[in-house]
Amino acid sequence: MSDSGNLPCLTCGACCKSYRVSFYWTEGLERGLPDGLTEQLTPHLSCMRGTNASRPYCIALGKGDAGPMACGVYAQRPQACREVEIGDEKCTRARGLHGLPAIPVPA
Repeated sequence: MSDSGNLPCLTCGACCKSYRVSFYWTEGLERGLPDGLTEQLTPHLSCMRGTNASRPYCIALGKGDAGPMACGVYAQRPQACREVEIGDEKCTRARGLHGLPAIPVPA
């Protein structure tokens, strides 16, 4: 397993506690996300359970074995999760919401 000191996401989880993770409902089926980890928003959209709350907290957060904030469905995570990258605008905004400093991105 990865050393969580080398990948800040594994000890952070700010993005998983800041945003609604919504996706077209068939993406969940295609990626093999368990039904119990998703909820239906509209006839066409689903989201990761827990992320549609006023204080989002993804149900899969902390369920992986690579670190305290590792995703339990990392290989199956929706595209919305895949689009957040270490140190990008969404990462920086999420970390700020939780009082964490931005992660410097190597040039």
